[in-house]
Amino acid sequence: MTDPLAVPFPAPAWFDRAVSIPYTDEVVEVDGCPIHYLAWGERGKRGLVFVHGGGAHAHWWTPVAATFAAEFRVAALDLSGHGDSGHRELYDPEQWTDEVVAVGGDAGISGPPVIIGHSMGGFITIATAARHADRVDGVIVCDSPVAELDPEISAFHLREAFGRPRTYADRDDAVAHFRTVPAQEHYLDYVIDYVARHSLKEVDGGWQWKFDRRIFEQFGFGMRSIASPYLTEVDCRLALLRSECGLVTPDIGASMYEKLGRVTPVIEIPEAGHHAMLDQPLLLLTALRTLLADWDHSVPYRR
Repeated sequence: MTDPLAVPFPAPAWFDRAVSIPYTDEVVEVDGCPIHYLAWGERGKRGLVFVHGGGAHAHWWTPVAATFAAEFRVAALDLSGHGDSGHRELYDPEQWTDEVVAVGGDAGISGPPVIIGHSMGGFITIATAARHADRVDGVIVCDSPVAELDPEISAFHLREAFGRPRTYADRDDAVAHFRTVPAQEHYLDYVIDYVARHSLKEVDGGWQWKFDRRIFEQFGFGMRSIASPYLTEVDCRLALLRSECGLVTPDIGASMYEKLGRVTPVIEIPEAGHHAMLDQPLLLLTALRTLLADWDHSVPYRR
C-alpha cells in the first residue's frame, strides 16, 4: 500500500517519492502481544530493521527507511506499547529486544539484518546486539546517549512530558499540539506533520496519541541506563551517529567509544537536533548509506 495520510502542504520531491514507496503492514506475535511493523522491498534480500525512540513509532523512520527498498528488505517496527502494536501490563527492555529479532525473522530477511535505532531505540538496539549476537549483522545507533542521568531529573522530565493524557476534538487540532521530547530548534514542517498524523488514534470523543503512558511510569528512573550493562558485550560492527545539537555530547561519545573498545566510529551529523530524521533527514540518510557501503567493502576492527 502507499501512505494514506498525505502531507497537506508542499514537500520536496525526495520526500514525496519516499512516502509513496509501497509498503505492507505486518504483524508478528511476541509473548502474546501483536507487534506491528512496516515492510518495504522484496522478501529474501539482506535486510535492515529500524527501531524508533520512546513514545514514537515506525513511521518516524518512513522517509529514510523506505529509500532502501530497492536494495534491501526493510522493516520498521512499533515496539510494544507504541504505534499500532499491542500494549502490555509490564514493559521489559529485554522483551523489546525479542520483538526486534522477531520482526527481523518474520520479515523475510536473508541472513542477520543490520539494526538501526534512534534514541531509546538505540538503547534497545545495543541490547539486542548483545543478547542476540547471532541474529544481528551490525548496529547503527542514532543519538543514543548511554550515560548516567540524575534519576530525579529524569523522572520529572518523563512525567511532565508524557504523564498528562488528553483527547483532542479533531485530528488537525492534535497535530497542531504535537511536540517532541526533547524539543529542538528546527524541524521540517512536512516531516513533522507526517509523523504527527501517524501518531494518533481515534477514540470516543476525539483523538489521542497512540503510545502507552505506563511505559514512562515504569522507566521513570531514566532510559539512558537501559543499554549501559550491554555496551561492552556488543561484538558486531557498531557505529554511533551523534547529532551536533543532540543529546550525545562529545564527552558521552568519547566515553561510548572507549567502552566499545576504541573500534567504533563516532560520526557527527551537522546542524542536526536529537531527532535528526525531523530536521536533517538527508544528512542522516547519507550517513547511513555511507556506513552500509563501507561495511560491504571493509573488514571490521576487533576489540
